[in-house]
Amino acid sequence: MTGPIVPVPQSDTEPPVDFLLNGRVRLLQPEGGYRAAIDPVFLAAITAAAAGERVLDVGTGTGAAALCLAVRVPGVMVVGLEQRADACAFARRNADLSGVADRVTVVEGDLLAPPDALGSAGFDRVMMNPPYLKAGAASMPPDDWKAAANVEGAAGLADWVRFAGRMLKPRGTLTMVHRADRIDDILHALRGRFGSLILVPLWPKPGVEAKRLLLAARKGGRAPARLTAGLTVHKAEGGYSPAAERVLRDAEALVI
Repeated sequence: MTGPIVPVPQSDTEPPVDFLLNGRVRLLQPEGGYRAAIDPVFLAAITAAAAGERVLDVGTGTGAAALCLAVRVPGVMVVGLEQRADACAFARRNADLSGVADRVTVVEGDLLAPPDALGSAGFDRVMMNPPYLKAGAASMPPDDWKAAANVEGAAGLADWVRFAGRMLKPRGTLTMVHRADRIDDILHALRGRFGSLILVPLWPKPGVEAKRLLLAARKGGRAPARLTAGLTVHKAEGGYSPAAERVLRDAEALVI
């Protein structure tokens, strides 16, 4: 775990600060637009990075997953790729507020036309929280930020996975959080590029079918796929389960 967060003065014109990992991550987000929830925290938790590794967070948004990973793993270097200039500004500010600006770099750019600053095949791990809905399969939210975060644009899921393959070193690992009902699309996108697949269902409550899943897959991996017991997010009576609390509040890794 990193040391105490260095206070960074907040402008009177900035929105209120949200907190993740029990205050270890400080997050400014647009008040009327897309707001990160628990999905990026789980994504960071399943990304088994180590000190000295380079991790690419594709579609970093305001930086939630990138910052959670950097706070949890001292010495890891994280690069966030984000298409929106306004989101990049939030992410850079959030890295300052969370005390990890020396290890989190935000690059503005499009995965369909990657900026030269990223290079290729140089990352140990790629993590991503792609838009969950297919283009044309859902009504577009009126807010353009929410629309871009929730509904696929020019880049579909296969493009996101293909880009991850380009950015990863041989045998590098891709981690992702997505909707459980997109599993067919996910498997199709991974086929031929990634193997050694591990699926982690996120059960909303005991006895309730999973709406989200986490996955880890290795570039060029050949091990058989695994479906884990998953993680139950909430107790039947409400509130987070002890296992979820350890990830969401105590910054524990989700070991698979």
